[in-house]
Amino acid sequence: MSATTPQTRPTTSSQSSARSARLLDTRPVWLVGVVATLVGAVVTEAFGLIARGVGVPMEAASPGATEAAEIPVGGFFGGVLFWSVVGIVLAVALARWAKRPARTFVVTTVALTALSMAGPAVAPHTATSTQVVLALSHLVAAAVIIPVVARRLSHGRP
Repeated sequence: MSATTPQTRPTTSSQSSARSARLLDTRPVWLVGVVATLVGAVVTEAFGLIARGVGVPMEAASPGATEAAEIPVGGFFGGVLFWSVVGIVLAVALARWAKRPARTFVVTTVALTALSMAGPAVAPHTATSTQVVLALSHLVAAAVIIPVVARRLSHGRP
C-alpha cells in the first residue's frame, strides 16, 4: 500500500455491535422502545414456534373460560406488541420525569414481568407444558426488550 492510501481493517461483530449500541443511545426513547419491541416480538414468536414444533400443545384458556382455545401462529408476536406499548409509554415518561429513569424502568418492568407469570400459572384447561412455555415466553420478551430500553434510558433525556 502506498503511504497515502488509508488502510482499512475488517469490521468485527463486536465493533458492529458497539456501533449499533451507540446509534441506539442517541435515538428517541420511543423509537428504541419500538425497535426493541419488534425484535423481542420476533424472538418470542420464534420461541413459540419452536415449542409448537416440538409438540407443546398451543391451547390455553383465560380465567373463567370453559375450554382452552388455540393460540394462533403470530399470537406471541401480537401479545408482545400489545403489552410493550405500556412499557414504551412508561419508558418515555420515566425519561422525562424520573431522577434515575433506567433503574426505575428496570425495577418496574422486572416486577411487572414477574407479575405477568401468574397468568399462565393459573390458566384453566391448559396443559402444564403450555403453561411453562407461556411463562417462559414472558421471560424471553423481557430479556430482549428491557436491557435495550434501559441502556437507552441510562444515556440521558429523550
